Amino acid sequence: MTQENFTVPTMADMMATGQSPEVLFWVGCSGSFDDRAKKITKAFVKILNSAKVPFAVLGTEESCTGDPAKRAGNEFLFQMQAMTNIEVLNAYDVKKIVTACPHCFNTIKNEYPELGGNYEVVHHTQFLKSLLDDGRLSIEGGQFKGKKITFHDPCYLGRANNIYEAPRDLMEKLDAELVEMKRSKLNGLCCGAGGAQMFKEPENGNKDVNVERTEDALETQPDIIAAGCPFCNTMLTDGVKAKNREHDIKVMDVAELIANAKDL
Repeated sequence: MTQENFTVPTMADMMATGQSPEVLFWVGCSGSFDDRAKKITKAFVKILNSAKVPFAVLGTEESCTGDPAKRAGNEFLFQMQAMTNIEVLNAYDVKKIVTACPHCFNTIKNEYPELGGNYEVVHHTQFLKSLLDDGRLSIEGGQFKGKKITFHDPCYLGRANNIYEAPRDLMEKLDAELVEMKRSKLNGLCCGAGGAQMFKEPENGNKDVNVERTEDALETQPDIIAAGCPFCNTMLTDGVKAKNREHDIKVMDVAELIANAKDL
C-alpha cells in the first residue's frame, strides 16, 4: 500500500518475495480505524520510512489483541482473539513487534506468552529512542523550539511496564521545555479510558476522569499535551474541548511531534 508518499508493506507481500522485516508494526484497532489515531499511525510510518527501517504490518490478518475483552471480564473472548493472532504471528515467524498502543503492547508482551506467543515487544517510543541511539534517526527542534510540552504517562506504558524515560528523552531532543504535571510517572493519573472504559459512558459522578487529568495538564500552562497512546489522546482531546482550550492547546502523540519536527 502506498499513499501520501509512504510505503506500508504487509507480511504476506514481504514473505512472498523472500524478505523478512526487522520489525512487525502492530497497528491496533485504534490506529487502524479511528480517524484521529490514523494520523499517529501515518506519522510513525513516515519516521520508519525516513530511517529506512525494514518493517511490515499484518494488514487484514491483524485482529484485536483482545485487551478490551479481557479488561471487561470476558476471558473466553480474549483467549479466542489472542490465539487467532498468535497463530498468524507464529506462522510468519515474527520475532520483534513494535506498536504505538500501550494496550496492545502490554497484552502482547505480558499476556500472550502463556498462550504460546513469545515475542520481543517494544512501544513505539522505545523503538524510536533505539533508532536515535543507533544514529538511524535524527531529531531537530524545528517548530517546537521553546514550546512548553507536558507529557501524560499512559498507564499501560508507565505504571504497568515502568517505561518513563523513552518518550521524555525523545521530546527533550525537540528543544522544547518539558514540564511535568504534579501527578506524573509512578504517580500518574489515568486518562479515564483504561480497563475497557474507552467504550462506555462514565458512571455518574461530579467530574469525569479525563477532565480531572486535563486540569492536571493545564496547570503546567502547556502549548502541547503529549501522549503515547491513542486512547489517552482521545480522552485528553475531549478534556481540552470540555475546558474550551482547543484553540490554543494541541494534544499530540510523540511520533507526531517528531514527524512534524522533521517535516515528514
